[in-house]
Amino acid sequence: MRGPFNLWRLIRTGATFERTGAMDVVLEKMMVPPRLRFVARVLGWPFKPLGLKGDPALPPLTRALTALGPAYIKFGQTLATRPDVVGQELADQLRYLQDRLPPFPRDTAMAVIAQELERPVSEVFSEVSEPVAAASIAQVHAAIRADTGAKVAVKVLRPDVERAFQTDIDAFYFAAGVIEFLLPQTRRLRPLDVITHFESVVEGELDLRLESASAAEFAANTESDAGFSVPSPVWALSSRRVMTLDWAEGVPMGDNAALDALGIDRNELGVRVLTLFLRHALRDGFFHGDMHQGNLKVTTTGEIIALDFGIMGRIDSFPRRAYAEILFGFIRKDYRRVAEVHFEAGYVPPDRDMDEFARALRSVGEPIFGMDARHISMARLLAYLFEVTERFGMETRTELILLQRTMVVVEGVARSLNPDINMWHVARPVVEEYIRESIGPQALARDLAQTARILVRFGPHLPRMAEEALIARAQRSDSAPSTRSIGPVTSALVGAVLVALGVALGSIL
Repeated sequence: MRGPFNLWRLIRTGATFERTGAMDVVLEKMMVPPRLRFVARVLGWPFKPLGLKGDPALPPLTRALTALGPAYIKFGQTLATRPDVVGQELADQLRYLQDRLPPFPRDTAMAVIAQELERPVSEVFSEVSEPVAAASIAQVHAAIRADTGAKVAVKVLRPDVERAFQTDIDAFYFAAGVIEFLLPQTRRLRPLDVITHFESVVEGELDLRLESASAAEFAANTESDAGFSVPSPVWALSSRRVMTLDWAEGVPMGDNAALDALGIDRNELGVRVLTLFLRHALRDGFFHGDMHQGNLKVTTTGEIIALDFGIMGRIDSFPRRAYAEILFGFIRKDYRRVAEVHFEAGYVPPDRDMDEFARALRSVGEPIFGMDARHISMARLLAYLFEVTERFGMETRTELILLQRTMVVVEGVARSLNPDINMWHVARPVVEEYIRESIGPQALARDLAQTARILVRFGPHLPRMAEEALIARAQRSDSAPSTRSIGPVTSALVGAVLVALGVALGSIL
């Protein structure tokens, strides 16, 4: 019965957009032609009474997303960081979704804390405040530890949030399947894989033990980063549904008036946000995957404090290098090299024309470099990028989804601090530094050393693996001559040579 329920869920989504007035906002922002807008309204109007009412005090789109639940709220949080896409007024409205959602009762949170920590709350905390922030997944209380008197932040998951997310994700799977079936050309975008990726991200966010581990790792990676800090988790007071962190005092990064009152240089702050994100992604391969304004605070001294580590991104060394070379190529306007990296990494099918792809990339990059950042329409740019990916048969790379999404969010945060900020100018020194360290002689030495270690570890097994592969191939082809073994003596010699080579390389490097 999941299919009918998911169909009903999607119908109710459309009906909620219609009932709250959000449909008009979406159609206008998507610049849908008047004729198609009329068709959409006619098709949606009969279902209007089935939609959720939401909070009439909220603006239409915020009202609709809040009523529909946590997965939709997550989408709205991303839009809130992109005033250049949705407009400043709508972005300000959607910022409500970042940390000002209606909280659940304090008594409910206290019961969860007692159950999760397996002791009365009074034994753990001498004081627990009313909620100080509430978002789609959880809410936060300020508390005083009973044993040390230290002020801490206690994060508690919303009741039944796991079931609510699963309901939305099931509907998203259904919608993705319908889209793939009705529009085969969308399969290159791998909508089902995208939803699978989203589900895995959400599952990590719904277990606060994993978030505590992410906070600890992120803090260790960034402890030497000037002007940036991460609160430490209190492991003894954390569990699956409760997480306790050291208290972090500061003003929200989205409050420009408060930042100005503190005398903070917002241009420098925007540059630092972009620089730190790129450094974390390229240097560490581990980055904050939800860096909207609601998850960033600024102290009176201008230090950035990161919060909420439920969504963290990890990227391996090879995609990191490809990503850095692509950025570096755009910065240097070397579109041919950008195209080559796309082909080398397998992002573009090999049967496509590289020169044509380079020309398409130039048509994307040149307007960015030749125009004031304030006047660049990211909505039109993203639409054109989509056309380019479609023309060259590029598939969605699920391993880069979170990185790309976060980069869009972080640039939006930086531009909310300073609309004139140019991401490419800010990125250049960070990317150049990474290129020097990851593609130069030092990187070659590290790669050789790693290869040597692998050879030492697996060298003795390679002859056996090669022999098994030859036998399997011979059995498939029924070719008698191919079934000859390379022999135990040869196996031993090959293994010894590989081990010796590995040891020699290891000692040299």
